[in-house]
Amino acid sequence: MFAPYRSNAVAYRQLGVETAMADATPHKLIAMLFDGADEHIRKGASAMARADHAAKGESLTRAIRILDEGLRASIDDRGGELAANLRDLYTYMIGRLLAASARNDSKPLDEVLELLHKISSAWAQIAPNTVSAAPAMPVRRPQQATIAAR
Repeated sequence: MFAPYRSNAVAYRQLGVETAMADATPHKLIAMLFDGADEHIRKGASAMARADHAAKGESLTRAIRILDEGLRASIDDRGGELAANLRDLYTYMIGRLLAASARNDSKPLDEVLELLHKISSAWAQIAPNTVSAAPAMPVRRPQQATIAAR
């Protein structure tokens, strides 16, 4: 009947996320998904350490949804073998998060965080407009990445 209570801080944070999403490029949106997955995995690990099973489940479920519905779903099939490998890696990471949750084992969480960091770092390196050149030399913008957000 009534909306659940949300603190002003939560509402303000949500507004900040929505504003950032509205202004973000497709590349930045993917970077935000990496950040969100990292945040929720870390929250899940913290909840696991406190034996807060409800918070662990909520955080890891959010991380899984980001990996599945955000990152894996954004892969462009025109990327060929690279796209297929990345899709398989996200599927593996989701499986590891499920195993960590089921067994209350933080080691798979560490593994997923490490993999996520490697992918995120590579993604950051291909950001548009990060190429610098001498002023007299024209810079050709790269074609849209083969693995891009939809």
